[in-house]
Amino acid sequence: MPPVASPVASPVKFDVGSFRDRSARVFESEQAIYRTLNQESSEAWKRVSCQDFFQRRMSTGQIIPTTELSDSEIRRFLFPTEVTGVLKHERIPFISYPYEWPFALLKRATLLQLDLLAEAMTHQVMLKDSTPYNIQFRGTQPVFIDIGSFIPLVPNEPWLAYRQFCELMLFPLLLQAYRGIHFQSVLRAQLEGIPAKQFLQWIRWRDLFRPGVFTNGWLHAALERNAQQVSTSTVTDLKSSGFQSQMIQQMLKKLTRLVERLEWNPAATQWAATQWANYDESLPHVAEDLQAKSDFVRNVCQTHRRTLVWDLGCNDGRFSRIASEFATTVIALDQDHGCIERLCKSLEPEQRVILPLCMDLANPSPGQGWRGQERRRLEERGEPDLVLCLGLIHHLVLAANIPLPDVVGWLASLGGELLLEFPSKRDAMVKGLLRNKRDQYADYSLEHLVQELQKSFQIVRQVSLPSGERTLFHAIPQGKSKSADGA
Repeated sequence: MPPVASPVASPVKFDVGSFRDRSARVFESEQAIYRTLNQESSEAWKRVSCQDFFQRRMSTGQIIPTTELSDSEIRRFLFPTEVTGVLKHERIPFISYPYEWPFALLKRATLLQLDLLAEAMTHQVMLKDSTPYNIQFRGTQPVFIDIGSFIPLVPNEPWLAYRQFCELMLFPLLLQAYRGIHFQSVLRAQLEGIPAKQFLQWIRWRDLFRPGVFTNGWLHAALERNAQQVSTSTVTDLKSSGFQSQMIQQMLKKLTRLVERLEWNPAATQWAATQWANYDESLPHVAEDLQAKSDFVRNVCQTHRRTLVWDLGCNDGRFSRIASEFATTVIALDQDHGCIERLCKSLEPEQRVILPLCMDLANPSPGQGWRGQERRRLEERGEPDLVLCLGLIHHLVLAANIPLPDVVGWLASLGGELLLEFPSKRDAMVKGLLRNKRDQYADYSLEHLVQELQKSFQIVRQVSLPSGERTLFHAIPQGKSKSADGA
């Protein structure tokens, strides 16, 4: 009997966004997420993984559940010579980025970062990074994913990631809480965060006396000016002056109290107030259609359980909540920061199904960072099984001037079933959008929409809502079986 051939090891292709930490790079294989370790990071992993606090945080979901591969499992892959160990992480349902998070999510991520660091230091462990990109969300619950960030604590060394913490976490929160400035567009343009000098340019003089601004902004800017001197080493200077690790613990306590008190109220300032709050009840015809629309969404969602649902233009999240009853993960997207903030705060902190994100769907998150691949575009982060597009298409076509065929083509490219609402030109909201515009939208009609849908979808059901001016469609991509939707 001939010997059984050994399986051929497959070469590893690292994730293009994991190059920043050479000691603990990430790759994906067979839908699983792995992290390679060199000698230094392997030793750090062995030291931290046996700690009670680390195991407890993994069991509660605050640290991503992680296991180490055996030697036989490692031999399935071809690694560079410096790799001495490999970890396997539990998969996050959907990757999101800080420039998509509402204020409440960045605040929760910041508090988790501070809490983890404070407890790790009591066990002689440090976090070498303080970036929100090390944190992801299951629903609205933050989870720390960068296991390679844990390193042994160097006695009396200052908190080297303090500047990064301020630029990517604290300054964005302070700007939105104190000045009503949405940090999302700034962080999308500046992946490294907001420098202290720029932060101060947005702060008014009277804000210098508000908690956290002077100590973390003004003094930080002064330190940056000193650090620009080539002969200056902040680490060496602090060590020689008798710096002690207890000072970091005191700083972390103060920062935690500061962040806990920060709030952003969308209605506090006129320009931040949302125009879409209570939209479903404010217009008579919308309220009239609400129950019928809710029943339609429920009937579609309950046919079978979906893994990933996208609710595009989610508003207050009413339909996201319906979908969440029959889905593993629901991504609720809306450009209105006030709506998303209210939705986020209304969800229980331990809620792990609905993830509310701020996003202008006429300008969704593109590929970002090095070669446009470090942070993935929205469409590259998972194929939805079902897409809800309710009360959105008229905004994309009539307000954003996107041709209707292009909108339908984009929806088809997402690959999932589609639940679409179409308001006619006689609809009150559509009339409002056209009030001060020349009607150049000959393509915006029910007949044209049906023609475009039929190019990529099979229309399973078409229903006119009670108001008479809105139509709902349930469509499945061509080639997918009708039985997939329970019909």
